[in-house]
Amino acid sequence: MAGSNFVDYVKIFCRSGKGGAGSAHLRREKFVPKGGPDGGDGGRGGHVILKGNAQMWTLLHLRYTKHLFAKSGESGGKQQRSGASGEDVIIEVPLGTIALHAETRELMAEITEDGQEIVLLQGGRGGLGNQHFKSSTNQTPRYAQPGEDGSETWIIIELKLLADVGLVGFPNAGKSTLLSTVSAARPEIADYPFTTLVPNLGIVSYYDYKSFVMADIPGIIEGASEGKGLGLRFLRHIERNSILLFMIPADADDIAKEYRILLGELEAYNPELLDKSRILAITKSDLLDNELKTEIREHLPDLPYIFISSITGEGIKGLKEMLWEALNE
Repeated sequence: MAGSNFVDYVKIFCRSGKGGAGSAHLRREKFVPKGGPDGGDGGRGGHVILKGNAQMWTLLHLRYTKHLFAKSGESGGKQQRSGASGEDVIIEVPLGTIALHAETRELMAEITEDGQEIVLLQGGRGGLGNQHFKSSTNQTPRYAQPGEDGSETWIIIELKLLADVGLVGFPNAGKSTLLSTVSAARPEIADYPFTTLVPNLGIVSYYDYKSFVMADIPGIIEGASEGKGLGLRFLRHIERNSILLFMIPADADDIAKEYRILLGELEAYNPELLDKSRILAITKSDLLDNELKTEIREHLPDLPYIFISSITGEGIKGLKEMLWEALNE
């Protein structure tokens, strides 16, 4: 899918509906001239609701939505008839979406399941009709409650991709090539940095019809956590991955150093990312002979690793097995 179709951040001004006013109607019939109060309650205002939709993967449909207003509740009527509730505004979003208060950055909602609904802004309550205010000393109250106002605020909606495995590496580390090798995903691949401008998801098949989801995250550069390159824009997607697969090419000058830089950028962005399981894949291993592999092993960081080549298929089966075992620990 074209890069312009991937939208993972929108800011929308939302307003819930005002509650309807209660009725102050007094019952008047031909043979009941003083029937007393019979005013109904007003309807509640419409809510602003966030709803999960597993068929969506981007916030593209909200790109040009700047304002969302729920309907107000209707006023109560005679004969104790309640007013209709205002129509809710339902914002459908992909799984992995969060909503933040734009000013305070407070988390308002987090969507992780299909069909899950969370009310972002409550509609105003409807006012009580005059029937509720009748008493022994006030038989014919001629007043009722007004409806409560709704609430309004700017809301930030962010998508963080839900995936089992997130690919972490510098540009040109072979992440897109691996994803195209192990899944049906077809990301753009070329021999220059930042070919991948948006995250890509792929379903990786395993034995006995089992599978897991892999996410190709655009390349990280040193300083990404400070906003350099594409880093800040896409580092959030790594937060949702169960396992981080670090990918460093075999022809790197210093594999351990590159790993430390990548790890440092993740820690600077969110220290909790270091709690995730990590595996190191040394890509482009078709360039190495056994002697070079032995030499490289002596300087690798202390974590599970595997040599792979997406071109020759070397280590791909073993990598799937490592990832599956890690996912099921």
